[in-house]
Amino acid sequence: MQTIYWLILFVILLLIEIFTMGLTTIWFAAGALVAFLAGILGFGMAVQLVVFIVVSTVLLILTRPVAVKYFNKECQKTNAESLIGQQALVLEDVDTLKAQGRVEVRGQEWSAKTDEPDGRIPKNTVVTIEGIQGVKLIVKEKEEKNV
Repeated sequence: MQTIYWLILFVILLLIEIFTMGLTTIWFAAGALVAFLAGILGFGMAVQLVVFIVVSTVLLILTRPVAVKYFNKECQKTNAESLIGQQALVLEDVDTLKAQGRVEVRGQEWSAKTDEPDGRIPKNTVVTIEGIQGVKLIVKEKEEKNV
């Protein structure tokens, strides 16, 4: 009768994985399935528990990095994250000390500051977005490439 709990755990973990698609519970679902099979073969609860832990851990360590690499291959940055690395135009002088500055990127205005505590960038300068902190873009003056 105790082996049925492994099957129930397997189904629950599989459903969680299906709904989240986070590659987190699938390894434990596989461990629960193998523990269920160990129970059917007549092994005691202690052996089933060890099998569950060992199989889950081994699968997690050995296969998760490979699975994440291949399954998240086409993961695209969304929303604000996609702005990092883009260029923007300074609409209002950026003065980090005075907490002032606005830039335009992709037709949208954003508050901006520099990474330096006393950083300043004048209006109409092209900047590169280096990061996001809260609702402000962290910008750096675009470096000119000499040819």
